[in-house]
Amino acid sequence: MHALSRPARPSRRRWWRPGSGDAGNFMVEFAMALPVLLVLLLTGIEFTRFVLINQKVERTSASLADLVAQSAVVTEGGVSNLFQAAKFVMEPLDVQQKGRLIVTSIAAAGGSARIKWQRSYGDGDGDSAFGAEGSVATLPDGLIVRDGENVILCEAFFRYEPMAFSEIVTETTVHRFAVFRPRYGSLDVIYP
Repeated sequence: MHALSRPARPSRRRWWRPGSGDAGNFMVEFAMALPVLLVLLLTGIEFTRFVLINQKVERTSASLADLVAQSAVVTEGGVSNLFQAAKFVMEPLDVQQKGRLIVTSIAAAGGSARIKWQRSYGDGDGDSAFGAEGSVATLPDGLIVRDGENVILCEAFFRYEPMAFSEIVTETTVHRFAVFRPRYGSLDVIYP
């Protein structure tokens, strides 16, 4: 009787051998697919960066507004410390160089909401969308500040610069804001 023999398997070495026609086909197909794969990879990375920057900016504005609203009184030193804490929320993004944080206290009296005080941090682009200190506030849609009420608005800005495809995707400033009501009374005065 004959011993059972196994069917011959194609050699892996033959596939990569220089004289093999299969290797040439593979290399041509790979060379054609590589640019498409690289564009997809870079697009995915860029989209992920943009989403993460948006999330960081939104989280920073909400955290900063919440911390200010939890204060019983607001001091210049306290606001500086909160800005330093907000830097940790923004990490690894450099809010000092490419971003800006603005804390605004708005109080209403006599039927108009005015900006009582406003402090900012960072060298990046962005002016407050709500106005300047001492002026009548431009409130976002749906926000009403009644006489005797006070709100804290925090804005966060960050300059988004694409790593790839700068010819296609333009630089933009990501801007988010958060609104909180003070928990322990009015915060319409900032102390030295």
